[in-house]
Amino acid sequence: MPFEVVGLIIWQFSLLKLSINVRLDKFICESTSLTRSLAKKALHRGDITCDGVVVKDSGFKVSEVMHVCLEGERIALVGARYLMLNKPVDTICSTIDETYPSVLSLLDVPKPETLHIAGRLDADTTGLVLITTDGQWSHKVTSPKKECAKRYLVQLADPVDTSLIALFAAGVELRGEDGLTKPALLEIIEPQLVRLTITEGKYHQVKRMFAAVGNHVADLHRESIGQIELDPALALGEWRYLTAEEITSV
Repeated sequence: MPFEVVGLIIWQFSLLKLSINVRLDKFICESTSLTRSLAKKALHRGDITCDGVVVKDSGFKVSEVMHVCLEGERIALVGARYLMLNKPVDTICSTIDETYPSVLSLLDVPKPETLHIAGRLDADTTGLVLITTDGQWSHKVTSPKKECAKRYLVQLADPVDTSLIALFAAGVELRGEDGLTKPALLEIIEPQLVRLTITEGKYHQVKRMFAAVGNHVADLHRESIGQIELDPALALGEWRYLTAEEITSV
């Protein structure tokens, strides 16, 4: 049966540590696309070497200093991963394809099924999406209690005036919601082009805030999450791994 060997993964910064004394069959599964049963068959065939010695025992313990090879190609555990993507329109922030393809389909990475999306954008919204395998890190980005700021570039159907700055700073009442939104920072670039920074993540919040004041969002693009800015070198649909500084900024 054909299978794809995931090559040696460069560990992402000193934050990531290789687990010590991992079972060999588990090590193979977490380093390649092989299932547990296929890993056992590879072991039985003698396809696996540890430090140059053929090992057939699935319970053999792999240490952090060992070189493990599958058919002569070195393999390594895939550590925690942190990515940014410049999301294009007509893609969705879901782990599976639905009406539109998932943003995960844009990533050419090993074991994409282990990734999840830290915060969502609508299908017609572009810009910064953070993707990770680290659930605790993701929680810091998405938890309302953390009040992680998100900044958007907003193209509007109708002009706005400076009175909206104070209104958004005081909070806006959204249809179907109790109370006001948390204070938001509005910067008017042009009469129909603004930047809006919010610290919440209510459903369709930016669109609903402008709808509440009788306007309509014609185009929406997320520029930043917390201190992480969308890399201007990334075209729509492109991605890169986060730097160590970006990871620790959350």
